[in-house]
Amino acid sequence: MSSYANRRVLIVGGGKSGLAAARYLRERGADVVVSDNRPQPAQMEFPQTGQSETDSDGFDLLIQSPGVPLELPIFERARARGARIIGELELAAEELRGRIIGVTGANGKTTTTALIGHIFQHAGRPTLIGGNIGVPVTDLVAQSTPETTVVLELSSFQLETVETFKAQIAIVLNITPDHLDRHHTMARYIDVKARLVETQSSDGYAILNAAEPNARRLAGRTRAKAVWFNLEAPGANGVASAGGEILLGDAPLMRESEIPLRGRHNVENVMAAAAAAWIAGIDSKIIAEAVRSFPGVEHRIEFVRELDGVRYYNDSKATNVDAAEKAIDAFPGGLWIILGGKDKNSDYRSLVPRLASKAKGVLLIGAAAPVIRQHLTEADASRRKYAVAELTDCGPLPDGRGSVAGGSVAGTPSLPMTDCDTLDEAIRTAHRLAAPGDIVLLSPACASFDQYQSYEHRGRCFKELVGSL
Repeated sequence: MSSYANRRVLIVGGGKSGLAAARYLRERGADVVVSDNRPQPAQMEFPQTGQSETDSDGFDLLIQSPGVPLELPIFERARARGARIIGELELAAEELRGRIIGVTGANGKTTTTALIGHIFQHAGRPTLIGGNIGVPVTDLVAQSTPETTVVLELSSFQLETVETFKAQIAIVLNITPDHLDRHHTMARYIDVKARLVETQSSDGYAILNAAEPNARRLAGRTRAKAVWFNLEAPGANGVASAGGEILLGDAPLMRESEIPLRGRHNVENVMAAAAAAWIAGIDSKIIAEAVRSFPGVEHRIEFVRELDGVRYYNDSKATNVDAAEKAIDAFPGGLWIILGGKDKNSDYRSLVPRLASKAKGVLLIGAAAPVIRQHLTEADASRRKYAVAELTDCGPLPDGRGSVAGGSVAGTPSLPMTDCDTLDEAIRTAHRLAAPGDIVLLSPACASFDQYQSYEHRGRCFKELVGSL
């Protein structure tokens, strides 16, 4: 008999993974109630309660959905009386079988997860793909076998409540600022990400980005063997790049130019995926073949259309500043970039050097638009002030070159920004202003929840609007 038989369990959050957990528990005989403040459809299959402080009374097990913060009073009261609080990932861990590969990072998780699955499937290995990429982990349990490779994209929200979940191969791509509206500090965010490698055994492998300081430091927080991937220097213990060639250990894998994905960051994603396949014993020729045939992932620097010589790209998955920076780096210039959405307590100032050199215009949308404008204006003013100082330090300049006029310097124009409010308005503005050879890029650096249900919803709307031009 299941350990959940006749047990009362409260699912806090009636989203996709919450309802998957509810069904999983019901199949095992549990008495399941869903706690959610949102109105549920008439066909809701479980009893429902709210999320007030006392709604957890009478339940000794609570399942936290990823989108629900652990700081809610309903959790605090349950925790104070000794109730167990876990997430859907930890729930599934008890019965999930096979080799488990967990992938986390602020950026690149989905592409790397999908690429690993593609490589393993290309090699003829039975493979399941799920987690934050779209398929709840509990939905994979029944399909998993001892021979299965289970590749999971894992967000910080899913790792928050990990206790016994254990990945045989764990990948940490990077840890740059994200979700600080939820985790509040970088230290806390790093601690949550670290749970993926902290729970590993000594016979596991932790694949870490040697060029990213926060990821690199996690080698000291795991019992697993550290395997490195590194864009900056070659090395035998991992995957590296030298002279435009990717090396598995000391052996050539493929040329970087053969990777069908845009951007230097995607070279890192390929290196991490190749390391996982290498550890699993997949032949390097098969790895390279699979990478060359990988179609990419929707909403990640996804080419949508060329119209009148202008190319449109959907990078709706860029929900933080670091991801937007990587997208900008993937293009040589001529950018009309759409920024904005729901702010996550981000600092957008670091975008300015890239935008100043590559963007023809910044189109601001959504609730975060005023914050982004303020940050970009402040950083741009500092940039131009520095340019003034650079010029005036050179002594007298001909014809007034270097003189300040209206807060700018000749040759150092201010960053052009336009408030568009909606995505539709931003696309039509870009369509009107862009010239042949330009790029229109949706890379918002923000979450989508001010105007859209998800980044996927936002990306689909972008593609539909571009298609209607």
